[in-house]
Amino acid sequence: MNVSHRFVVIAAIFVTCLITANIIAVKPISLGLRLLGQPVSVPAAIVIFPLSYIFGDILTEVYGYRLARRVIWLGFFCNLIAVIAIWLGRLLPPASVWGGQEAYESILGYTPQILSASFLAYLVGEFSNSFVLAKMKILTKGHWLWTRTIGSTLVGQGLDAAVFITLAYAGRFGFSFIAITILTHWLLKTGYETVATPFTYAVVSFLKKKEAIDTFDYETNFNPFLVSD
Repeated sequence: MNVSHRFVVIAAIFVTCLITANIIAVKPISLGLRLLGQPVSVPAAIVIFPLSYIFGDILTEVYGYRLARRVIWLGFFCNLIAVIAIWLGRLLPPASVWGGQEAYESILGYTPQILSASFLAYLVGEFSNSFVLAKMKILTKGHWLWTRTIGSTLVGQGLDAAVFITLAYAGRFGFSFIAITILTHWLLKTGYETVATPFTYAVVSFLKKKEAIDTFDYETNFNPFLVSD
């Protein structure tokens, strides 16, 4: 399939949301709530990270799992480039007139544990989301798009939250805190996707009409590592 400029735009937005989310995720924001006596907070990335799942849904729904798989890997490597660049910037000696080195390291000094958790959670969550949506599209014969977008998000965002928070916080926080944080992230991100359903419908309808395609993955090899397929 020859890709169009519309596909490139959707892919670019997907990658931009991912990289932006990883940069601003360092800031926790308070929800003003307490569960089991503990304050509930979420990373600032909550304002944009769910968009990567929405555009991931759009990619799979319109263009199919094969192309969505390539974009997921593209996002992974683009994020890796950003992380390496930030790390190199941290190592370079600061100019004598600049007093922001400590702040730079505090905000952008990702630990190996956080980075590993983030990369693994991204791959597990995004591929699960795309796989579930593609399979549900076949099962529903292309009807009831909302069941696919919300259903795939329940799986993808749930796995993403569970993998990242468990690996990132293991050994630093207790089980109850980790469980509450996973549940909070899962519900908020799924709620985000649900509210955005009309937007997803509009974009999917526009792209299917303009591209004159509606891809079904009947014979697709769903191996996430088979990027050349």
